[in-house]
Amino acid sequence: MVARVSTIAFQGIEGVPVDVQVMVAPGKIGMNIVGLPDKAVAESRERVQAALHASGLAMPSKKITVNLAPADLPKEGSHFDLPIALGLMAAIGAIPSDALHGYVVLGELNLDGTIAAIAGALPAAIGANGLGKGLICPAESGPEAAWAGADLDILAPRSLIALANHFRGTQVLSRPEPAVRALPNALPDLKDIRGQESAKRALEVAAAGGHNLLMIGPPGSGKSMLASRLPSILPPLAPAELLEVSMIHSIAGQLSGGRLSDRRPYRTPHHSATMAALVGGGLRAKPGEASLAHHGVLFLDEFPEFTPQVLDALRQPLETGECIIARANHRVSYPARIQLVAAMNPCRCGMAGEPGHVCAKGPRCMADYQARISGPLMDRIDIRIDVPAVSAGDLIRPMSAESSADVAARVHRARAIQKARYEEAGMPGFSTNAQATTALIERLAEPDGPGQQLLRDAAEKLRFSARGYHRILKVARTLADLDGTERVGRIHLAEAISYRIAGERLSAAA
Repeated sequence: MVARVSTIAFQGIEGVPVDVQVMVAPGKIGMNIVGLPDKAVAESRERVQAALHASGLAMPSKKITVNLAPADLPKEGSHFDLPIALGLMAAIGAIPSDALHGYVVLGELNLDGTIAAIAGALPAAIGANGLGKGLICPAESGPEAAWAGADLDILAPRSLIALANHFRGTQVLSRPEPAVRALPNALPDLKDIRGQESAKRALEVAAAGGHNLLMIGPPGSGKSMLASRLPSILPPLAPAELLEVSMIHSIAGQLSGGRLSDRRPYRTPHHSATMAALVGGGLRAKPGEASLAHHGVLFLDEFPEFTPQVLDALRQPLETGECIIARANHRVSYPARIQLVAAMNPCRCGMAGEPGHVCAKGPRCMADYQARISGPLMDRIDIRIDVPAVSAGDLIRPMSAESSADVAARVHRARAIQKARYEEAGMPGFSTNAQATTALIERLAEPDGPGQQLLRDAAEKLRFSARGYHRILKVARTLADLDGTERVGRIHLAEAISYRIAGERLSAAA
């Protein structure tokens, strides 16, 4: 007799159906798992045997063959434990053979027969829903899977015994409820920052249009403080965005207790991060920091201290919104529509250009340090600002600064205008000006007469690249949205060009 159980193998954030076939037949006693299993799947043999023994079931003294079909698809992860165990239980008659036909099963077994949480419950639940089946998953993963749909039949047992009793009718497993992560209400507030009004303005513009931002200034000028306040002025995730972000975090095993949150991701990797850590990869091609920051902020402090090859790996994700990891035997794509925020010192000693300070190595110190950032990467950063040092007088002088709530209200209004504009243009997938295509932004951000003349003069004098030209239009469109005006004017273009000029010396150095 062959018992069949449906499960899923993950490719990126997508679930590929896998048919677990278990056959018990006369022959040499033992269990063989075939179908391109990795080490974790091959070790299921020992976990399944121990879990069945702890649950009061003995392994049959026969030859057991487990086939994971399709056989040419690599199978990775410990979530194959539960479908293999349930297939074996159905094959020996411990549970009804037809009880599992309507379910996709995944879970890791402990040696005592309990079921441990696994990564990827949410995308597995969405995949099961797409197949028209229910889901059997660990109890700790149930609140996460419940977000896939209110109509999805979910069984979330804590042990093999509980699941067997449910199928026998002696115990009823209730459907888990979706869980929401309890986060601190108080985020760092912009009103805590003294001075730096121009930097706050640039931060607001970046938040309103989803633009990439680079802050250049000496140590202690407040660059990291400004970046940490960006999440406080960003709008919450939309429902569709929430599911996308949560699926990536689920695959990475970073959904604590299966609880979801509508707060936008804010990732701050250390500058020693490898290419695989930043854009994804490794033995199992896991998502990197860029994908974990999908629909959120990726903050790179000490920008030039990252390895140049690692930074250049961000070029494609910044342009296309996805990280593609290609290997000899498979290809994986993870979404990575991020807002890049970077901070750096002007030179290695940090004080180049500051009044009263002379760089020890002269102009070459600044040129060599800034040359670590390539020109093509710099070209993808929309807003570049200088953040000068704050004096003691600025800190002592009393001043009333705007709170994050006031700025967030303006950002929300600007984003609502953008969303309505792109829906009217037939682009419902776009929500910010930074996402607009070149042809679309030329049409939606066409400047008035004086603005057109200013843009032409600036392009001739500063020699903007084609990408730089369109990114100026995107920033100008955002500035007009913040002002609530339909037409992009000269004043908007002038401010957008000023944000581009501030970092031209970095492009020249690169």
